[in-house]
Amino acid sequence: MKEMTCIVCPNGCVLKAEEKEGEIRVAGNGCRRGIDFAVSELRCPMRTVCSTVRTVFPEMPVVPVRVSCEIPKDRIFDVMKEIDRVVLKNRAGRGDVLLRNVLGLGADVIVTSSMLKNAV
Repeated sequence: MKEMTCIVCPNGCVLKAEEKEGEIRVAGNGCRRGIDFAVSELRCPMRTVCSTVRTVFPEMPVVPVRVSCEIPKDRIFDVMKEIDRVVLKNRAGRGDVLLRNVLGLGADVIVTSSMLKNAV
């Protein structure tokens, strides 16, 4: 039995999930989304990644970035290694893709601020 707090909505239901004979049973959920969350957490937990990327611009030495969709939890450190390798040499703004399909995971690493693009 694994106990977890559902993060799908603000209710924060305390879920108890157990897998028996290939079937996952969930208790404590206030809605169907809690069941889906628990099943996902047990089978293939997914997360989002937010970080920063270095730039060559002294007025803004780093820019904030994130992945465009959730990635498998066990690949976070691999994605972070790829993000750490990037040094932004061109001005970029919100939504600009820095790494397309990072590690073949179907997620792009995108800029989340236009401060660098708008800086004079």
